Amino acid sequence: MKVLADTPVWSAAFRQTKEAAPALRSELEWLIAHGAVAIMGPIRQELLAGIRHPAQFAQVREALRSFPDVPLHTADFETAAEYFNLCRSKGVQGSMTDFLICAVAVRHQLEIFTTDRDFQHYRKHLPIALYVGAAA
Repeated sequence: MKVLADTPVWSAAFRQTKEAAPALRSELEWLIAHGAVAIMGPIRQELLAGIRHPAQFAQVREALRSFPDVPLHTADFETAAEYFNLCRSKGVQGSMTDFLICAVAVRHQLEIFTTDRDFQHYRKHLPIALYVGAAA
């Protein structure tokens, strides 16, 4: 089993504040130790775009370089657009990046590891699997 870790998971793992969820960080560390975590370019971009301080940006960028991006293909973007249209027709809104995550996860048979509750809504209409945890 391999998971595609979403931006909020990585963000929580890198945060050094009291708000950072230690259980979430531990779960991601467990997945990393078991070689079960994946990332894709748009998630990397979202994560790095939220970092204001150059030194912290460089540190996170270096840490993330240990994880190669899942390759994206034309079909992923087409499927993401289909998912967007399907969900919108059902009254479910979401970001283009979220639907790209869904498309890539389905193609690669990855579970999505996220704290973003929007994915609960997508799951009602899309063939995605959400990661529920294994280290506990």
